[in-house]
Amino acid sequence: MNKNAKNAKIYPDLPDNYPLCLHTDCPMADHCLRQLAFRRHAELGLYLRLVNPSQCTRQSGCPHYVSNRPVKFAKGFTNFKQSMYPAQYDRFMTILIAHYGRNQYFSRRRGDIVLSPEEQELIRSILVRVGVDHPMEFDQYIEAINWIP
Repeated sequence: MNKNAKNAKIYPDLPDNYPLCLHTDCPMADHCLRQLAFRRHAELGLYLRLVNPSQCTRQSGCPHYVSNRPVKFAKGFTNFKQSMYPAQYDRFMTILIAHYGRNQYFSRRRGDIVLSPEEQELIRSILVRVGVDHPMEFDQYIEAINWIP
């Protein structure tokens, strides 16, 4: 099996037009999604979207580095309503609808849109803000690649 076929299986959810990095000699290349995606697209695509090579540092502090380590995403929070007072839930829902919009809120609540670790933190901070003083768990958790840092 060639290396690109292996990467295609590892990253089947690679977003279209994902910004790629050309620097194969970077010390972080083996763990950077931008470089790993470049290796996959080098033979597959005619046109590539690239991070400006002069903006990459080829060091551990590269601002365009994206780790290939899976992260814990959450799906849904339909169970929150049963664990909150009605006034708390109304305020919680109002704040999140103002943040995401009505349709996006309900898509996240149902689990149709996965929640990044940052979104999970936002939701937990809103729970505290509305007075929830006990830990609440999302409906489900999955590990996946975080393509959007």
